[in-house]
Amino acid sequence: MADENCPVPEDGVLVRGLFLEGCRWCSTEHRLTESHSKVLYSKLPVLWLKPEERSKFVEAKTYTCPVYKTSARRGTLSTTGHSTNYVLSVELPTHEPQEHWINRGVALLCQLDD
Repeated sequence: MADENCPVPEDGVLVRGLFLEGCRWCSTEHRLTESHSKVLYSKLPVLWLKPEERSKFVEAKTYTCPVYKTSARRGTLSTTGHSTNYVLSVELPTHEPQEHWINRGVALLCQLDD
């Protein structure tokens, strides 16, 4: 995760404005954690998508979080076999196993319903 006022990276892209559904981001521990009571969505800090070679990845406990355009997790299937609402998956740091967040329906959203 990058700081809100960080400079433009030389490589990659900064993504702002994503929302977490089903959990929240702990800014002190830099990982996913349980939502506060009665809070459905929380804002994710700026995300730095940086290309790297797979062989250079550091092994860490992460949750492969799907990113959707809207909270409606449906759409028509495209030729890739994914929903037209699906954008990509992002690996987010966590101390919990993948199943923990899957059971809570955790996802990133590009926009909230009004």
